[in-house]
Amino acid sequence: MFSARKWVVGLVLLTLVLSTIAGCAPKAKETVKLSFIGPLTGPHAAMGIGGRNSFMLAVKQRNEDPDTKYQYEVEAIDDECKPDVGVQAALKACGDPKIIASASHYCSMVAITTADTFHNCGLSSTVWGAVLPDITYGNEYIEVCRANGTMVQQNQEHAKWAWEQGFRKICIMHDVTDYGRGHLEYFSEAWEALGGEILSIDGVLIDQTDFTAELTNIKALDPDMIYFGGLTDRGVAIKSQFDKLEMKCQFDGTSGIKNEAFNDALGEGAEGVIAWLEGAPMEKLPGGAEFLEAYDKAGYEQPPEAYGPFAHVAGHLIIDAIEEVGPDRKKVAERIDKTNVQDTIIGPVEFDDHGQNVVPLVTCYVSQDGKWVVWEDSEYASGQRTLPGIKYMQEK
Repeated sequence: MFSARKWVVGLVLLTLVLSTIAGCAPKAKETVKLSFIGPLTGPHAAMGIGGRNSFMLAVKQRNEDPDTKYQYEVEAIDDECKPDVGVQAALKACGDPKIIASASHYCSMVAITTADTFHNCGLSSTVWGAVLPDITYGNEYIEVCRANGTMVQQNQEHAKWAWEQGFRKICIMHDVTDYGRGHLEYFSEAWEALGGEILSIDGVLIDQTDFTAELTNIKALDPDMIYFGGLTDRGVAIKSQFDKLEMKCQFDGTSGIKNEAFNDALGEGAEGVIAWLEGAPMEKLPGGAEFLEAYDKAGYEQPPEAYGPFAHVAGHLIIDAIEEVGPDRKKVAERIDKTNVQDTIIGPVEFDDHGQNVVPLVTCYVSQDGKWVVWEDSEYASGQRTLPGIKYMQEK
């Protein structure tokens, strides 16, 4: 009987110990799902993959933080830089009730098309690369915000720079998407305000491959500069045919051509081309060196590309909101819309009443020896080299 009593007492004590241990064990964090949407295949995949990796890095960093309330996972969805595919991608994210918020889109023509979808389903979408102003300013949707700047500031600075270099007569080529038409509008406005002359305007189709007719006409007009508002694949094709026609004027492009694929495809043909970008070089961003070190350490094979830092910031802004208000779509959308953060890798991020970051970053780049170099740091700016267009004007 005594032995039995000891056995019972021992069992009770063991149960208490095990209960205490179980009570002290850390509770598993609730998993919260996010989506990332961008071009993961097709001609703009480099930008999309760089953005995805950068977004995933932000999620990885937060998951490694013991103070984070939730565990985060990501579903990456390909929009192929096509509006119809982008809408399907947005609907896929919206249709998964576990997805609480999204970082979405490099291509403006996709982002402008999906805005209604995100609004109607109540899912917050923080744009990480698309630059068309109407994405944020063309509606009153709290669900649609943007971490990067718009093409308005880019084109104002671009026009001012071109004027200061001595260019006066230009021809404009642009793709006929919302993206290309937006660049046409804002650059033309800024250029003519300075007193510049526009000799011709040519809209080109996104699947067009032969630009001989347009370029032959432009060559006859003898401009100082061609301004191209469009993306890399058309930019590469146009510049290749520009060279075959032995055109000598300056070739300038928008943020749509500012990626390594442009230089890789054209080789020496890219030399001296100008491109503009919302943002600053990563090494000059407040947290750029830290970001690049973490990116390399994470082992991503592809570079973050130009808009990677904005995708990274979007990830942190989204997670900040969820940590504060919980995994509730409506509350998260309302919180992101009121973003005012002073410390990110790109510097301060402050959303206005349209969810648009109003802290502009705009940088001019020139292709030099197969790499995009910040204008101020280039041999062209220092006078060691001369831009093709300036050399041509000097020869005329």
